[in-house]
Amino acid sequence: MYPPPSGDICPIGVFDSGIGGLSVLKEIHQLLPHESLIYVGDSAHAPYGDRSANFVKQRSIAISDFLLDKGVKAIVIACNTATAESAELLRERLDVPVIGLEPAIKPAAKLSKSGIIGVLATQRTISSERLLGLTERFAKDKKVLAQACPGLVEQVEACELNDAKTDALLKKYILPLLSQGVDALILGCTHYPFLLPAIQKIVGEEIEILETGRPVAEQLKRVLEINQLEKINSTKINNSDYKSQLNFYNSSANKQHHETMQKLWHNNFHQPNEDKITISILPELND
Repeated sequence: MYPPPSGDICPIGVFDSGIGGLSVLKEIHQLLPHESLIYVGDSAHAPYGDRSANFVKQRSIAISDFLLDKGVKAIVIACNTATAESAELLRERLDVPVIGLEPAIKPAAKLSKSGIIGVLATQRTISSERLLGLTERFAKDKKVLAQACPGLVEQVEACELNDAKTDALLKKYILPLLSQGVDALILGCTHYPFLLPAIQKIVGEEIEILETGRPVAEQLKRVLEINQLEKINSTKINNSDYKSQLNFYNSSANKQHHETMQKLWHNNFHQPNEDKITISILPELND
């Protein structure tokens, strides 16, 4: 059991290769609204799916160390590629719980009636032993079609969610899967839920689309409870120290990346009543 570093008011750290992890952060914030969160987007180095395994590991270590310096009580890796390459390494190295992502192979295998499952992901996630292991465990009797999707992460990072290029890329990757009988489609990258409306237009209503944000938030909740790390609900006490806070960092100084974070957090997640978020530039990390 992990003892609380300085009580249960400590924040939770969440990081991703860029902006996509906001789709996970949203689910955590909705399920655990009283918890304080620190989000780190590594947009200066996105996408991780095009990087070497060693690079992803080193960035994951550097960002985790930064979050530990901020006093986090748990770390969520809101990136499939970073989970595949770094989750076990971080669990061995860190003294706080580490929660990673898992492509939704198990629920997809249960939902699929045709026995044919599609996976949209980065090339590194598709090539990972993690995805292969999940397929062997939960979908051995299914046909799993994994489709690498170069370019989609960049479209989301640029907030180009509905333009012609994005639509063309989605059709290029999804239509061949549909033609092979896929009836369950896994979004194996945290950037892809931002493209859900465009994806649904292509696949229609009959295809099950699965993402991982909510299951990760629920797993985080279980881990906090097991390790007695939950934050006291601020509605029960009158102490400003217990109010939840959201802090955002990005390794990129590019104004567009910061504007995209603002738009995706407020517009896509319907947070109009929240104050405009402040995004700080992540300090140089020793990676």
